Amino acid sequence: MRVLLIGANGYIGRFVADRLLADPAVQLTALGRGDDADVRFDLASGSPGALTRFLDAVHPGVVINCAGTTRGGARDLTRHNTVAVATVCEALRRSGCGARLVQIGCAAEYGPSQPGSSTAEDAVPRPGGPYGVSKLAATELVLGSGLDAVVLRVFSPAGPGTPAGSPLGRLAEAMRRAMQSGDGELKLGGLGAQRDFIDVRDVARAVHAASLSAAQGVINIGSGRAVRLRDAAATLARVAGYGGALHELDGPPGPLRAAIGHPRGDSDHVAPVAYPYPDGCGSWQQADVRTARDRLGWRPRINLEESLADIWMEAACRI
Repeated sequence: MRVLLIGANGYIGRFVADRLLADPAVQLTALGRGDDADVRFDLASGSPGALTRFLDAVHPGVVINCAGTTRGGARDLTRHNTVAVATVCEALRRSGCGARLVQIGCAAEYGPSQPGSSTAEDAVPRPGGPYGVSKLAATELVLGSGLDAVVLRVFSPAGPGTPAGSPLGRLAEAMRRAMQSGDGELKLGGLGAQRDFIDVRDVARAVHAASLSAAQGVINIGSGRAVRLRDAAATLARVAGYGGALHELDGPPGPLRAAIGHPRGDSDHVAPVAYPYPDGCGSWQQADVRTARDRLGWRPRINLEESLADIWMEAACRI
């Protein structure tokens, strides 16, 4: 099976590439903006015609799109998350390859949900920020394209390679600094949010399964269990061997002024701390993952403690 992977250098894309390369039945070609891609192409600025010519030459059976961005203003998010997907869809419509499209979506497309509930694929999306809006627009383009396509709505990915700027990445970095400086107290803000964490390697397994299946439409990829960030922080402290006290800072979502990784009362180290989940999804998200089980034969295998241990291992190795 010939697979074209777009965004192989991204957080999720790297693990999807590893998963596909381990399958001897897959012939993988990577397309992206980086120098190490097999073919360099910028979806946000490249023309559908140029991509069509490449598709006709390579003739993949599956196209997996892991490309996109989580940062930037509305214009950048639209270019990289929406316009890029429009280019892929148009190129596939023009091409004679007849490839199946696996698009990586995001739980931010749903927006806030009722605490205690599990969000299923038939929930009405109400994204609470520009990132979710840009990803939802991409999903709608895919679903309306007439292609053989599936969108995997990934909830909160975790595990090795977690970006240092992500909520769990920031927790690990704050803990590393506290341990390095011998602080017996760690102050953290915004720990009340609850999210459905799913290991990135399990996400890669789901992408692999989706590429082999005939499933179409939207499929949630998550653990099916919401975890409060303060509980994730306590688990991270345990796997890291941090014996200090974790103090949660009170305050509404938004910028806070607080010390992270410094003793209480040390005003010399006061710094702004961003609310850990500026994703527009409110205080709660939990996936209903029955569709992934029934249509992909997929279940998560890696628990959050293992994911956090891998995040900590990478943070501890930073100089």
